[in-house]
Amino acid sequence: MTVGIAVSGPGAVPAALAALGAIEAVGRGAIGGFVSLVAIADGALLTAGVQRGGTGALRPDTLGAPFAEARLAALMSSGPDRPEPLVQFTPGDAAVGLMTGHRLPNMPGPGGTPPNLVALGAMRSGAGVVEAIEMALAEAPEADAGLIAMDLSGRIALANSALVARRDDIGAALVEDPGAGLSIGVLHNSIFPARGLAEVAVAAALDLAAPADAIDGEARLVGESVTLGDMRALDLASDGSVAAITVDDPTWLGPAWEGSVVLRGDPVLRYGRPVGRITREVYCRLENGRIIGARGGEMAAWRKDLE
Repeated sequence: MTVGIAVSGPGAVPAALAALGAIEAVGRGAIGGFVSLVAIADGALLTAGVQRGGTGALRPDTLGAPFAEARLAALMSSGPDRPEPLVQFTPGDAAVGLMTGHRLPNMPGPGGTPPNLVALGAMRSGAGVVEAIEMALAEAPEADAGLIAMDLSGRIALANSALVARRDDIGAALVEDPGAGLSIGVLHNSIFPARGLAEVAVAAALDLAAPADAIDGEARLVGESVTLGDMRALDLASDGSVAAITVDDPTWLGPAWEGSVVLRGDPVLRYGRPVGRITREVYCRLENGRIIGARGGEMAAWRKDLE
């Protein structure tokens, strides 16, 4: 019936919306309607929401600079026309952190307070994110709710109530990726295919933050020749053009051959010194060691080494 996503790190809001957009693109069911989004930036709690249209109606470029600068973001989304105010699904406190989840964490528990507010209150009293969720769900084990809590340092915890944990259509992911600088939590239900959907959401957020096919330069390979060396490598001239292409198999020098003369991850050199790695290959056609054409694009792409 809902999906909840929390992201901490640079570009948290675009990453969270990218994660939701991936679920909308892949899944079917309770998606594409309301979105309640909260973020914290410069000590202020930011809120935004739509009742219909999902990420098609709530896009990063419509939200303004404070959202773009936020390093903490959480959202909940499902079908359309949920009760107002939508922020009841994603309560937050700029001095404490953010809450989201799935199902109905906004409905009062046995003590009269919704589980998401019980957890947020526990965080105000000094509880960590794990403890806060445990306290809220221990108080209401049969609540129709799953919770995601995030504190101001970006730590994320998530869990389902005993009732929700018995469902056969739930999914969850909790990932920290130092390379992208993101931590991401996802809970969902009633969206199909349920298996792997949370991982797709995480992958989309990480791809937005640190795309694996990012490039710093391109070089046209068609028309160049390859030479035999002790490794595959692309050697660049000072102007970025191809100085040499080395291969480690004499097959490439035969009368006719096809394939990628340099593969993803192969070194890019300048004056013999490593400067980066190939991120986009070219499917080449060769005759006698000369690249006479390509099946697809002609430009290999590379990225600077970041180590």
